[in-house]
Amino acid sequence: MRSTNNKGSFGIVVKSSRKTKSMTQSQLAGRLGITTRYLKAIENSGRKPSYDLPVQIIHELDIPIEMVFDREQKEEKV
Repeated sequence: MRSTNNKGSFGIVVKSSRKTKSMTQSQLAGRLGITTRYLKAIENSGRKPSYDLPVQIIHELDIPIEMVFDREQKEEKV
């Protein structure tokens, strides 16, 4: 079972990367073809998107893949 300590770790990375790029939630949601509400849920409540959306987000924000997976693995060990 996953630790609750990593809840939202993907969302934290997404939110931080989006802000670094000076992009609003509305702008990113529009580029991804999702609602702003859904993006907010990913960023704030730890909702984990399924299928290809994480790949689209990582690509759109130029997030190094290690930032996502290394962070989750380290937090699972806690």
